[in-house]
Amino acid sequence: MPEDTTTTTATAETEATGSDFITRAIEEDLKTGRYDRVHTRFPPEPNGYLHIGHAKAIYIDYGMAVAFGGKFNLRFDDTNPAKEEQEYIDGIIKDIAWLGADWEDRLFFASDYFEQLYEWAVQLIKAGKAYVDHLSADEIREHRGTLTEPGRNSPYRDRPVEENLDLFERMKNGEFAEGECVLRAKIDMAAPNINLRDPVMYRILHDEHPRTGDQWCIYPMYDWAHGQSDSIEGITHSLCTLEYEHHRPLYDWFIEQLGVYAPRQIEFAPFILSYTVLSKRRLIKLVNEGHVSGWDDPRMPTLAGMRRRGYTPEAIHTLMDLVGVSKANSVVDIALLEHCIRQDLNKRAERRMAVLRPLRVVIENYPEGQVEEVEAVNNPEDESAGMRKVPFSRVLYIEQEDFMENPPKKFYRLAPGREVRLRYGYFITCTGVVKDAQGNIVELRCTYDPETRGGYAPDGRKVKATLHWVSAAHAVQAEVREYDYLFTHEDPNVLQEGENFMKYLNPNSLQVVKPCYVEPSLAGAEPGSRYQFERLGYYCVDPDSSRDRPVFNRTATLRDTWAKVQQAQ
Repeated sequence: MPEDTTTTTATAETEATGSDFITRAIEEDLKTGRYDRVHTRFPPEPNGYLHIGHAKAIYIDYGMAVAFGGKFNLRFDDTNPAKEEQEYIDGIIKDIAWLGADWEDRLFFASDYFEQLYEWAVQLIKAGKAYVDHLSADEIREHRGTLTEPGRNSPYRDRPVEENLDLFERMKNGEFAEGECVLRAKIDMAAPNINLRDPVMYRILHDEHPRTGDQWCIYPMYDWAHGQSDSIEGITHSLCTLEYEHHRPLYDWFIEQLGVYAPRQIEFAPFILSYTVLSKRRLIKLVNEGHVSGWDDPRMPTLAGMRRRGYTPEAIHTLMDLVGVSKANSVVDIALLEHCIRQDLNKRAERRMAVLRPLRVVIENYPEGQVEEVEAVNNPEDESAGMRKVPFSRVLYIEQEDFMENPPKKFYRLAPGREVRLRYGYFITCTGVVKDAQGNIVELRCTYDPETRGGYAPDGRKVKATLHWVSAAHAVQAEVREYDYLFTHEDPNVLQEGENFMKYLNPNSLQVVKPCYVEPSLAGAEPGSRYQFERLGYYCVDPDSSRDRPVFNRTATLRDTWAKVQQAQ
């Protein structure tokens, strides 16, 4: 994770797509004839699920291909079978398609090129540019040196070419144990760039590969396979995050030594989100230790988790538009992400009424057994969404927080003797309070004005509060999962020496609220459906739902802190 990060509230040092430095570089390459086309790729490692940081990379990689009428590949850099699984491959494909990126028929795997990579490794050995090393991993690290001290040559560095060819073939044939030897590039152990100090190209792994099975027991390192895979596919612009900037000289060295087609690598700042960790190693720790329910836990910054929580690809695209493309590291305020999803769902989510913490209300002068249907607006932002009918009856549920027996000033909701409006219903007045043996309020007694149907008084009198409600006899019991930030620290990635990021795990990041009551139209709502619960927030139907007991994940509250920040500026 880059260390020189600063918190940004908007688009510090970013430029709109179409005039950013990547666009200008591609335009210059086309103008000078360096390339006569644009071909990009997104190359995930299938050792975990994609997160919001990957969404930025996809946004840039695919966006540039579209902007220049070029091609876009999806390639899995599947070079480490010890950590890779078919589940991750399937999940990544689903996530990228959900974001809207289209690789057409260009789905590739680095494992498609294992034979070619092996032949190229033999070519480097024959040229005296690679050798088999029997140092252990710890010894290799020790010989590598530091940022201020040069490395030391391995005692195996000057083996004859024929010996290296024989040993490398024996490695391929499975004659050595894991860790017994590796193939290294012979570059410069005194190079200022540590990546050039004889990097490992191949290691031995006796693991089953998701695609090649047990065909291979030597596997290329990422830095060896990555650039050559781009070359094989004819990629023109290899767009990646700044962490790979110091690897670029190594990629260039391999390409030059092999004498093959050369893509151009351009780096951009990674996406860093406040109150979030995006390190795959840390996300795996959260999953494996049971701090979350899985990779698609709605608290996770994974695309699978965000989708389950109710986020839309359109909101993520809007966020990336606002953040832009930059060379400067910065932390994006999570409030900006929440603002984007609110703006999107405000336009598309149908409204429904739900009561999360119910308080029973009996309208004493409403006829017993009578049920009428009131008309409710599905979405005031979208006339085409139309209307729906909601049952109204003598016994209702309202939110507990919408009533106070002894209200302070500026509390305008229901209280003894006070009149309020029921959304789409009537004006009601509280006439009595029922308590249990412990003194807890369990029921309100009210009267209604039958002349105020639809929530308007013919005599023009006004009330200061409008409450949402559900009919007790018709309500569907539901479970609501309310989510908060997974971490309490604004940037849990920046730690003091010896600190563990788990120290900032939020113990209150999930609150399960049940039983809740929702209007009957939500019975059998399809998983993934999104709604605005009036006065409460945006919610998405979870896959755990059943017809008789729907489960809703809170996507976002209605309160928009980012909008308030913008207004204050």
